[in-house]
Amino acid sequence: MTSDPLIARLRSSLGEKAVVTDPDVLDSHRNDHATFCSAGVPRLLVRPSSTSEVQEVLRAAGEYGVPVVTQGARTGLSGAANALDGCLLLSTARLNKILEISVEDQVAVVQPGVVNSELSRAVLAQGLFYPPDPSSWEMSTIGGNIATNAGGLCCVKYGVTGDFIRGLEVVLASGEVVRTGRRTVKGVAGYDLTSLIVGSEGTLGVVTEATLALRPEPEAALTAAATFMSIEDGIAAAAAIMASGLRPSLLEFLDGPTARAIQDYRDMGLPADVGSLLIAQSDRGPRAAEDVAAIARICTSFGAVEVAEASDAEESRMLLEARRLVNPALEPLGVTLVDDVAVPRSKLVALLDGIAAIGTKYDVLICCPGHVGDGNMHPTVVFDRDDQAAEARALEAFGAVMELGLSLGGTITGEHGIGTLKAQWLEQELGPVGLGLQRKIKEVFDPGNLLNPGKVLRPVRA
Repeated sequence: MTSDPLIARLRSSLGEKAVVTDPDVLDSHRNDHATFCSAGVPRLLVRPSSTSEVQEVLRAAGEYGVPVVTQGARTGLSGAANALDGCLLLSTARLNKILEISVEDQVAVVQPGVVNSELSRAVLAQGLFYPPDPSSWEMSTIGGNIATNAGGLCCVKYGVTGDFIRGLEVVLASGEVVRTGRRTVKGVAGYDLTSLIVGSEGTLGVVTEATLALRPEPEAALTAAATFMSIEDGIAAAAAIMASGLRPSLLEFLDGPTARAIQDYRDMGLPADVGSLLIAQSDRGPRAAEDVAAIARICTSFGAVEVAEASDAEESRMLLEARRLVNPALEPLGVTLVDDVAVPRSKLVALLDGIAAIGTKYDVLICCPGHVGDGNMHPTVVFDRDDQAAEARALEAFGAVMELGLSLGGTITGEHGIGTLKAQWLEQELGPVGLGLQRKIKEVFDPGNLLNPGKVLRPVRA
């Protein structure tokens, strides 16, 4: 028998198997995929299986004054799911049911623990499409995607997670349940609490159910890949594609260092002095070939030295392979510190040039893949894990990249969230008035500051 009254209460109400105190299990759940984000030692891990059980967990945590960190698959890159010393980890793993798929209303109702790819396949079987596709879609959960307002490769055409959230069921810190939004396509009654919860990283409540908008199944897609000898030519081609009236379903960019790392990792036939690589896709079925040909012509007119056009799904898959190899190609080079800045497309050349200058200044390698169609880039600082001086320079370079993004009218995160990794720069982006409003909102939802405290908004300094 445990002498911990919180653990005893939760075991009594949720069952023995739902409450975990094994040190090895707790240690394996301490952090997400972010680097350089501290993680504490949790008090316990709880796996509720219903909204009413989540209510009981939050009521108990509130009575004992124990902070709650909600976790999905822990694939995040900002430290938002990292444990705090003495906290209760609330896992949504058992809240994993697809409750409804409506072909008529084109919506799905799901619990937060549903894996993105499982939902995507389930709705596809009904002739429907759930567009948000973060790179971690085979592991990440809908709840985690909602928490960070996750993006993905197809954002350029379809938007981010928040664009597909019709309504939410949320358990508040008090244990009360609130339903936000609605099932209808349109609805503007009252303040938009749904959008407030989306992207709040578990600091305002625990999502226990989501009503998601779906689209008709997309038509067959084709891909084009273009190689350029400079960053500027690749960015200019991307801008021309977006200005042409074409609506690519994917438009991805790899700078020279990233493309060369991929070539070293696996022979993709890229020249040794490649400056950039542009990958575009159209999912307009019979019209996709026409779109791809138009994209190829634009790339050629902006100096592409080679353009490959896919004629079928298999060739498209092969052309996309370079984008999918970014993470494994960079891993052998050292520790990676992934940034997530977004700027207006008109500022992309300035961003890339500035990143190159930052890399030179701090003597670190910065590779820059990203979603060029919507201006969301992922500058990735790479350094030797055994070199403390290099680590210090990498951290300085990481901050300098965010400062650069802000100076260009951009944002410090397009899809990864704030967590603890970027909290200090959030204050700079929001400004004092905006920051003050955010703190007041947090206090309204969570007056005891028990929901993921210290994440997103740093504690007020005395």
